[in-house]
Amino acid sequence: MKTLPLRANLDHLKKQAKTLLRRYRDGDSSAIARFAESLPAAANRNSEQTKALRLRLHDAQSCIAREYGFASWADLSLHVEAGTFAQGEQASLVSRWLALAYGGDVTGNFDAARPSLAARLWLDHPELFAGNVYSACAAGDLAAITQAIAVNPEWINRPDGPLNLPPLVAVTHSRLGQLPEFITRLRACAQALLDAGADPDQSIGNRFPPASLAAPDDAGRLSALYGAAGVNRDPALTEMLLNAGADPNDGESLYHSLENPDCTQALLRHGARISGTNAMRRALDMLEPAALEMLLAHGGDPNEPAGEGPTKIWGAPLLRAIAVRRSSRHIAALLAAGADPRAQTPSGVSAYRLAMQVGLAEVVEVLRAAGVAEALASDEAFVAACARADGVEAQRIQMEHPDLPGSLPMELLRLMPDSAAWGLKEAVMVMVERGWPIDARGGDWYATALNHAVLRGDAELTGFLLAHGASWREGHGYGSDVLGTLSWASINEPTGIDAPDWEGCARAIVAHGLPRAERDPSNPGRILIDGRPIRFSEGVADVLLGSSRAPSEPN
Repeated sequence: MKTLPLRANLDHLKKQAKTLLRRYRDGDSSAIARFAESLPAAANRNSEQTKALRLRLHDAQSCIAREYGFASWADLSLHVEAGTFAQGEQASLVSRWLALAYGGDVTGNFDAARPSLAARLWLDHPELFAGNVYSACAAGDLAAITQAIAVNPEWINRPDGPLNLPPLVAVTHSRLGQLPEFITRLRACAQALLDAGADPDQSIGNRFPPASLAAPDDAGRLSALYGAAGVNRDPALTEMLLNAGADPNDGESLYHSLENPDCTQALLRHGARISGTNAMRRALDMLEPAALEMLLAHGGDPNEPAGEGPTKIWGAPLLRAIAVRRSSRHIAALLAAGADPRAQTPSGVSAYRLAMQVGLAEVVEVLRAAGVAEALASDEAFVAACARADGVEAQRIQMEHPDLPGSLPMELLRLMPDSAAWGLKEAVMVMVERGWPIDARGGDWYATALNHAVLRGDAELTGFLLAHGASWREGHGYGSDVLGTLSWASINEPTGIDAPDWEGCARAIVAHGLPRAERDPSNPGRILIDGRPIRFSEGVADVLLGSSRAPSEPN
């Protein structure tokens, strides 16, 4: 691994990435080998296979970052920026560092936490955090916390600091708890606070926008237990708080614990109620059925009524499971626990017909074995053909019923954005070609297919949708539009997506009428588009400003 210079310059690093990309495109064997060694997308590929990937500036930046030991270009950029900023005012630096250590529900913004970078800065610049007890809480500095308790025992239950956090919440919500080298430290700090009399039910109001640090959502309390079980998913810390008397029914912990069954089991042992938590539906968001099976084994209601929000449109858990394309094992678990196989959506669509409509052949067989097979109406058969990307059959039905898809209800029209959210590109393309409304909204964040395609970094589908009339101005349930989606995705790089290409998405948007972009003179880290200041990753920003070239051109 390369060693980053003490006074690293981001412009110099950008030039390194562009040079690496140019050499790669020229067929330089050493450049190709660097990608194969450091870039996950090129791992285990030979020289020809790596060249065939047609890598872009984003990939070169990621390669440079990983060569220096960072998980992403964004982490490297922030580290360099923080190193320069370290020469400034300590209080401002600590506030910036805390933003890396906590998520948006604590800090009041959309930026994702970056615990690895926060840890590296803590270890590289210990002098900058001396005397600040709230950075000590986030990093698990037991000596500093013990001293603070000795100086003022009442401090343990008092919200304070740049983020106005009570100390136990500050410890359990720190994302550094996701790093093995900090877990034991943070547990020790939590135990010291509890031993000194800290309330195990300390909590804060959710600050995630549209709430804020200054005006939190006090109806959505986030407890210290939620930090342990739902944010960091630490079974030992979860058990520690529960043994100290923390309320397992805090409205958030069970729902968010499901990705670590040990945390979920601890909550259930201590009396966590499943009903009313929406945990059943959270389990249906997970590709593996283990969480669902655990909840059902502990009394989860397989016929639980739908709550408010996006889940309400589908009704019972069985319908929700089918709508989000869960496996036949999910469906079998629900049926074995007593789910009604004849359940219908609020508009009267049965489980069997819904499974046909979304193209789940194995689930259809499970339901058929339960004795609930039905014949599909022509509009449902049309939707089913589109869902399985059978354009020929969809066209045949449409010729007999030319009012399709215009006559479809909204709950069926949303199948196109739902399919985009699931990554079913071919199905989306068939739907568009058959006349689906391009601005139909769906998915759990009520977004158009274009928004979902951009979030996934699917440049091909982004270009296809724009070419068929989609607009970058299309909105979504978080109150922004496609540029907001591109901003968030390119900066935070959501996981679980295969080979995202946000720069390619940006090229497609520019090619379809995006107004001219320019640097924001008041903040060089932002871009002005149509008078609106917005941040993007460096690679996407270069595309939007017109400084990136097509993969076939020299750079």
